[in-house]
Amino acid sequence: MPFSVCRLLPYAKADGPLNMALDEVLLEAAVRGTASLRFYGWNEATVSLGYFQPERLRHADERMAALEYVRRPTGGATLVHHHEVTYGLALPGGAPWQTGESWLCRMHRVISAALNALGIPSILHTPVEEQRFAGVLCFQHFTSGDLLIGPAKIVGSAQRKQRGALLQHGAILLACSPFAPALPGIQELSGQTLNAEETSTAIAREFAHETSWNLVPSEWSTAERLRAEELARTKYSQDTWNRKR
Repeated sequence: MPFSVCRLLPYAKADGPLNMALDEVLLEAAVRGTASLRFYGWNEATVSLGYFQPERLRHADERMAALEYVRRPTGGATLVHHHEVTYGLALPGGAPWQTGESWLCRMHRVISAALNALGIPSILHTPVEEQRFAGVLCFQHFTSGDLLIGPAKIVGSAQRKQRGALLQHGAILLACSPFAPALPGIQELSGQTLNAEETSTAIAREFAHETSWNLVPSEWSTAERLRAEELARTKYSQDTWNRKR
């Protein structure tokens, strides 16, 4: 079988609307047959709401209510993006990209292996029974396949599918945010401080090993950048999207 090629796009920081727009552009590329992986950060602490969540939930805590916010194209619960690395993975439908195995669990195994290689043990959550939702934040909700250090969740992911293609993105909590002080990160749980570059590099290395795909450093095309700017302007920065529920 010839190598399957997956783009590795450069790490960058952006605001909430542009980050979500870029992930949607990845999904559009996957619909056309291009697989992509990217890691990114946020210009400032930002709340993201799951697609199905009511906007009023961000007012549950005055610290969250004071932050910029955006609605994700994926489901899941509320996130405070601050001291973290976020990943976005977009895959075409069918083999070899999608084989029926859950990419939520598979990507979390990849991240776990990367953390283990950095000297930080982590495990996938395997609950005996379903646990009730403990709050508005994603990292307060434990489901099978979430990545844990000790009793605390440090990686959570969400998905969206379009015409068989998959978008999956998730947050890797590097350290506790003052805007969500109840959530410890890798730094508090392990005593080890990771930066975005070394974390992203370790995960990309394990991703290539796990999949045996040819992970090729790439750049966004001009058309993709223009499309992302359009989506950020006309969709992800608009109240019609962000306050739609």
